[in-house]
Amino acid sequence: MSATTGPGDGSRNNEGEANSVTVREHLYKVLVIGEFGVGKTSIIRRYTEGYFSPNYKLTIGVDFALKSIEWSKNVKVNLQLWDIAGHERFGHMTRVYYKYAIAAIIVFDLSRPATFDSVLKWLDDVNSKVMLANENPVPVLLLANKCDIDDVSLETEKLNRFCQERNFIGWYPTSAKTSQNIEDAMNFLVEHILSLPSGAQQPGEHMTMTTSVTNSADESNFDGIEEKEKSSGCCN
Repeated sequence: MSATTGPGDGSRNNEGEANSVTVREHLYKVLVIGEFGVGKTSIIRRYTEGYFSPNYKLTIGVDFALKSIEWSKNVKVNLQLWDIAGHERFGHMTRVYYKYAIAAIIVFDLSRPATFDSVLKWLDDVNSKVMLANENPVPVLLLANKCDIDDVSLETEKLNRFCQERNFIGWYPTSAKTSQNIEDAMNFLVEHILSLPSGAQQPGEHMTMTTSVTNSADESNFDGIEEKEKSSGCCN
C-alpha cells in the first residue's frame, strides 16, 4: 500500500531539504536486589543478552549491565541495571551502590519461601537510602522468579494484596530460564519511570541527550548533540 507524504512527516520537502527528528536519549540507573541465589544475575543476562546459563558465579559486591531500548521514534532509553550481591544487604557500601537510582527491582525465589520473607527488609533498605528528588520513594517492582519450576505455588491474591499494602508498583511471575514475563516486566517498569513527574529525578541521576537526526533518501546521520540537560522525569 502506498501513502502520500508531505513536508511535515519526516520526508524530504518540495525543495529537497531533509526534515529532522529530535531524539531524546535517557540514561536510568535501576537496582536489582534480593537474597543470594534468587536469580538476579540470570534475569539481567536474559534481558540484556538474551540467554540463560545455570552456572553463574555468585555475585561479589556489585556488577552492572546496560540495555538500550528504542522506546519510540523520538525516545531512546538506556537502562543501567545494577546487580547487587545478596549478602550486601545492610552493608556499609549499599548507600553508595544505591546513589542516583531511579527505581529498584526486588527479586525473590518462588522455590525458597524464605527469600520472600526478606523482601520487606530489602524494601526498607532501599527506602532508607535513596529517594526521588521530590522526596517520594523510588518505584519498586517485585519479581517472583523461577515460576517455571513445577512444584512451586503462586499465590496471586496474596501477592496482589502485599504489593498494594507496601506500595510496590506491581509484580510479575518470571523465569530467567524460559524468559517468561522478563520483557513485559521491564517494559512495565520503563513505562512507569517515563511517567514520573518532572520534579522526581535527582541531579546527576540520569542524562537526557536531545539529538537532531536528519533523514535523507540515502542515509540517516547524527547532526550532533544539541543539548545535555538533567531531565525530569497497582499491582498486576
